[in-house]
Parts: sequence; structure tokens; C-alpha cells
Amino acid sequence: MDRTFVLALDQGTTSSRAILFDRSGRICGSAQQEFPQHYPQPGWVEHDAGDIWQTQLAVARRVLQENRCEGRQIAAIGIANQRETTLLWDRATSEPLAHAIVWQDRRSAPLCSELAAAGHAELIRRKTGLEIDAYFSATKLRWLLDNIPGARTRAERGELAFGTIDSWLAWKLTGGRVHVTDVSNASRTMLFDIHRRCWDDELLALLDIPAALLPQIVDSSSRIALLDETLLGAPIPLAGIAGDQQAATFGQACLRQGMAKNTYGTGCFLMMNTGDQPMASSQRMLTTVGWRRNGETTYLLEGSVFMGGAAVQWLRDELQMITRSEEIEALAASVPDNGGVFLVPAHTGLGAPYWDPYARGALLGMTRGTNRAHIARATLEAIAFQSAEVLGAMESDSARPLSELRVDGGAARNNLLLQFQADLLGVAVVRPQVTETTALGAAFLAGLAVGFWQDETELATLWQAERRFEPAMPAAQRDTLMAGWRRAVDRARNWAEH
Repeated sequence: MDRTFVLALDQGTTSSRAILFDRSGRICGSAQQEFPQHYPQPGWVEHDAGDIWQTQLAVARRVLQENRCEGRQIAAIGIANQRETTLLWDRATSEPLAHAIVWQDRRSAPLCSELAAAGHAELIRRKTGLEIDAYFSATKLRWLLDNIPGARTRAERGELAFGTIDSWLAWKLTGGRVHVTDVSNASRTMLFDIHRRCWDDELLALLDIPAALLPQIVDSSSRIALLDETLLGAPIPLAGIAGDQQAATFGQACLRQGMAKNTYGTGCFLMMNTGDQPMASSQRMLTTVGWRRNGETTYLLEGSVFMGGAAVQWLRDELQMITRSEEIEALAASVPDNGGVFLVPAHTGLGAPYWDPYARGALLGMTRGTNRAHIARATLEAIAFQSAEVLGAMESDSARPLSELRVDGGAARNNLLLQFQADLLGVAVVRPQVTETTALGAAFLAGLAVGFWQDETELATLWQAERRFEPAMPAAQRDTLMAGWRRAVDRARNWAEH
């Protein structure tokens, strides 16, 4: 049989997915499985790494079985993963020492405050392109080393491995033969010099992290290793790895400088391609590595919003105002506006441009006439408000106005949200035919490495728009709404005691 597909493993914050793509970039099959979230203390978020591996392997096997596809028909596998989530495991047994600390987790915020107070922010920003924040992996890893008995001694002896979720999956997929991460994931650790493109000894010393823990850094698109053939029936090349947001940017074919996308997932992540040079931000955006192919690095500006679709999940799971996430659009559309209600979804702090780990969620402006539809609409609008603030800051950094914003992620299916986003931005919002662009980007990176696709020009021709949302809101109304949003944010900031 010919090898006719690329398999993308899209390991997200709340679920694991596997998607088969053909040469036209079309989805030929997909499988998805959710896994449990663990909240042992307020502000703490954890995953069981075993759950991540078992669900990811299960959906990979299921998508092949349901589509009568054999492992030898897969040209390559690409991984896209939730970023920053931090794991420590035993190299000999492959057993994790503790639950993974998820990117949303805020337990290391006090350590971040200590680093900032000691004057290290500029050093970290200059080397890594990142803000000091509990979001990133380094302080999570430091917490694990400080709080698991014996971990630091064992780490110094070389017995333990640190990894983000891409490293964990690559380790398990290859039977523990390779301990790697790609440049995009490495750039999210706060331990990686984005200019020299390597682990930084000064940062490792500052955080007291043994270098023996670290994975080898590889290109995002290259023949990295062969899978253990007992897993999917063939020694398939693992040929692509990228953090989910970088993968989505690649999958959206934002391959030229100045192009931008926004992913509406658990969080919202707005990325702008800045070409082959890192662009320093004066607006507290992140400067990050997009991907590296054939030794050539592409950089991005990023604005990170912690609570995007997660705000809808909160409405569903904790407040039980809806039973399925998809119900929110009709409920929100049943009222003409938000009735003066603003939701600030700072449940796990605020990301860009505030970087306030002590902000907390707030629901403001309610009256006796406020009902669940107003709250549903305020929840959707909050996703767009946060993204609008980020894009405004990003345009200030790049000194170039955006011509359009390409969008993807689960909430990008919501027409009400995308129209409101276009209205706030004043530019067209464009939804592609394939909205699973995170998985598509992982597939593109893997496929390029093995010749399944020839070059980026071919990939750009595969991207097709499904619908354009053009701005229709008067500027005065937009300004009034944004002013109300900023007032609400001011009341949510610095709320938690510290």
C-alpha cells in the first residue's frame, strides 16, 4: 500500500486528538478523548501524565482503525502540544514523579515575584523574550525539584528527565529512546536563549536547575526518530513537533512577515509572524520562536490570554448555565447586547498585556434585569475583548496595521463571537475551511520533513477561507464597549492576597 496520510497528534489541555490528513490538507479521519483535570488547591491545575499518554495513544489507534488505515500508510507523525505544562519523570522506569503542572497553574507566582523583585526581569526578557510569570515552565520545574523529596539529588545524578508534553510523548512513542524538544517548545520554558537558540547556563544557575534534566533541542520539522513499531504497527517517522500555538500559526499558512492568527481554544493565543529576527516588545507581548526548518528560524510576537474557551467551560461545568458549550451562541444571541454586564475571566490570573497572576475573575454591571443570556453574552464578549487588547498592543509593537486576522480553535465556530471580534478590531476576521489548524500545522511540519509536501508555497495554496466576518460596528460604540471592559479589568486586578 502507498503511504497516503500524515497523522497529527494534537495533545491539548482538556483532550487528546488524532487527525489524519491527505495531500490536499483535507481531514480524512479524527478521534478525540477528554481526560480529567485536577485542582488540588485554589490556583493549582494538574494532569496525570499517564492519562495524557493513554488517551493520546488510544485516539491514534482509533483513528487508524475507524478509517481502515494501517501504520505503513502513514508517511509521518507530527505532534502539537499544550505548551509550558511541566513534567518530571524517571529515565529508567519512565514513571512520572508527580502530576504534570499545567500551564494555567499559579503555584509558582511567589517565586516569580521574588525573581522580579531581585531585578531579573530584564535579563529574562532579553534572553528569552518572555515575561517573568508562573505561566512558563522554569518556575514550575523549580517547584517540583524543591518539593519532591530527593528529586534535586536524583536530577543532579542524571536519573530524571524534564519535559514539556511534546518531550513526554516523543519519549513514550519511541520507547524511551529519545529525549527531545523542538525550538518552539524550548522557547516557552524561560530557560532558552532565543538569540543563540540553546539552553542558557546563566538562567539554569539562576533557577537552580541541573542541565542534566534537559532534553535535546531539535528542529520543528525534521526526521527526529522512528516510532516503536508495536504501538501503531509500523516504525513511522516522528518528523514534526511544535507547541500548539506555533503549529496553528503554521497551519494557518501565516508564513510571511506581518501575517497573524488567533486561536480560540482553552486560552486565546494571538501570533504575528515577524520573520527571521526576534522583535522586542514594548507592550509586554512575548517574543517567541515560531519554528525552525532546515536550520532557519522564524520568530513570532505572541499575546497570551489564559481564559478563552475555558470561560465557556466554566459557565457549563461550574455554573451549569448551559449543558453543552455549543449552546452558548443561541443563548447569547437571545438578547441584543450585554445589558451592561462585563465578565473578566481572570480565574487563573491575567495574561498579556497585564501579566497579573493575582487578578481574579469578576462579573460586573449586573442589575435586577440581568439574566443568564446577558451573562452568556458577556462571556463570549470577554473572549473578544481580551483578544482586541492584545492585537492593539501587537500592532503598536510592529508599527504595521493588520489587514486581516485568521482564526481557528473550537470557539471559532461561533459566528456571534467572530462578528463581535471583527467589530472590535475594525478588520476582517477570516475562518478557514479547515479549522483544526493546530493539528494541520503539526501535519504540515512533519509532511515537509519527509517530502509528503514539497515546500511552504505548496502549503499556502492548500489554505482556503470558509467565511469572512467584516466589521460593522460604529467606532463610537466600539470605543464605549472597550472603555467599559477596561474599567471592569481594573476592578479584577491584584485581587488575590499575596
